[in-house]
Amino acid sequence: MLNLRPVKLMPVREQAAASLREAIISQSIKQGEMLTLESTAKALGISVTPVREAFQILARDGLIELAQNRGAVVLGMSPKNIREHYEIRAALEAEACRLVCEKGADLSEIERCVSHLVSSGAENYGDLNQSFHYNIWLASGNTRLVNMLSELWNGLSMGLRTTKNEYARKSQAEHEVIFSMLKASDADGASRAMRGHILRSMEDMLTRYK
Repeated sequence: MLNLRPVKLMPVREQAAASLREAIISQSIKQGEMLTLESTAKALGISVTPVREAFQILARDGLIELAQNRGAVVLGMSPKNIREHYEIRAALEAEACRLVCEKGADLSEIERCVSHLVSSGAENYGDLNQSFHYNIWLASGNTRLVNMLSELWNGLSMGLRTTKNEYARKSQAEHEVIFSMLKASDADGASRAMRGHILRSMEDMLTRYK
């Protein structure tokens, strides 16, 4: 019987940073726009404190510039920034998969995410996708790696030439391959599959910059 407990997601400040990062990378929030703590918190349905922490994360990434007493100004992205962002993610997430295999980690939470994805379709794919990746990071057993990846997360990497249903099907198929490699303790295969998954996401997102 399918276990329908809520999936495990990142802390609120990282989720807030991810939502904003996704909007900036996808150009839903344009370069030069002003973000305020209060309006951003209201839009995300959270308190001001995690938004303030999210702004600090994004400022370190060079995505926004903090403006004293006024919130932050969006600096925007370029194709070069996009490639660098996803290349770092690919390297770190591939290493997380390798550590999961080498440590013989418990895969039950990761497997549950895959099962949820199969049964739920595209409607809740954003949270389920996040949970799949997050549980791999946690299973790596490396706290610093988890923290670094949490601060790089950018949500769904949907390009201009796909629907959410198509994106979910493609991404889910890749998740199933990654999980099969983890289950087989194939460190090289899992690492390679995850790297390919992230770099494919990069190419999808780059369609917004052509």
